[in-house]
Amino acid sequence: MDGFRPVIDWLIDGAPSDARSVATLCQRLVSCGMPLWRVAVFVTTLHPDVMGRRFLWTAESGVTTSEALFDVVETDEYRRSPFAVVYDTGKAVRYRFATDGCPDIPVLRELKADGATDYVAFPLRFSDGTTHVATWSTRQPLGFTAEQFSALESVIAPLARVAEIRALRRTAGNLIETYVGNQTGERILAGKIRRGHVETLRAAIWLSDMRGFTSLAERLPPQALIDLLNQYFDCQVPAIAEHGGEVLKFMGDGLLAIFPLGADESDTRPVCARALASARKADARVADLSGRRVAMDESAIRFGLALHVGPGDVRQHRRWQPAGFHLHRAGGQSGGPAGEIGSQTGTDDYRIGGIRGPIAGAIRTRR
Repeated sequence: MDGFRPVIDWLIDGAPSDARSVATLCQRLVSCGMPLWRVAVFVTTLHPDVMGRRFLWTAESGVTTSEALFDVVETDEYRRSPFAVVYDTGKAVRYRFATDGCPDIPVLRELKADGATDYVAFPLRFSDGTTHVATWSTRQPLGFTAEQFSALESVIAPLARVAEIRALRRTAGNLIETYVGNQTGERILAGKIRRGHVETLRAAIWLSDMRGFTSLAERLPPQALIDLLNQYFDCQVPAIAEHGGEVLKFMGDGLLAIFPLGADESDTRPVCARALASARKADARVADLSGRRVAMDESAIRFGLALHVGPGDVRQHRRWQPAGFHLHRAGGQSGGPAGEIGSQTGTDDYRIGGIRGPIAGAIRTRR
């Protein structure tokens, strides 16, 4: 096992200066004589939509990354997989196809059909007690030798430490992006966290809210109200993201988002056009949701949406509220926000929600 010692020492040292630690680890092991064909590292994460990520290395393709949603654990394929066994028991499992045959498990049958002769899945235990998984496969005729298997066992503990550090960084980024937005989150992670710190940026700014929400909140049970808000925001958030926008804040039934401009603002026209396209798509989706509710004898959904292009602040207020976006000037051309977006897009007439007029920062819908 001494031949693999440099790789183990590199991991113990934290895999320094290497953001591609899985690829580099595999390459270093191969160069030391480990007959790797396929390696996968599965790490669960703290994210509202994503259960975990897989980093898959193959000798032919290098590393690819994929995400697993929460519903994957409900599938029969997952329940019968070696990953489920490791997650549930916290113990390693090994399948030596060359000598012991292959059990009737879909993922293992596929690996054997592709030429795998040996497969082992080890638990990666993080310091917080959570378990993650690393799997190793080879096409070596008789599988891993005893020395090679022992070397893989020795790699696991330092690999878990490196994986945990990387996972914590990703989790911090996920949480900040989810709750304060990507651009503001980048500023926080860059250390701009002192109270009173202010940065001004220009963007197309989106502000929307649901009409009649107070009366709805008084009539609907709490869970039904939350379900309605989720459906309502699902009409807007994907439309914003699909057009390059970023949601900064949910405020009850309100939503604040921006479509950032470049430093020289030369992209103002296309950014404003994307904001308008996003508004149209969100309007159509809310209309569809409202129509489905009316068909079920439920109340229609009405909402208002305002767009403006101008400067705003990214500012730290208090320790418990790291950042926010504040429009500090509603100026612009005559007519206020009205005409500001329109002048940037070159659109003279725009119809949404049955209201016709010059393009305005205030786009009134479903009133």
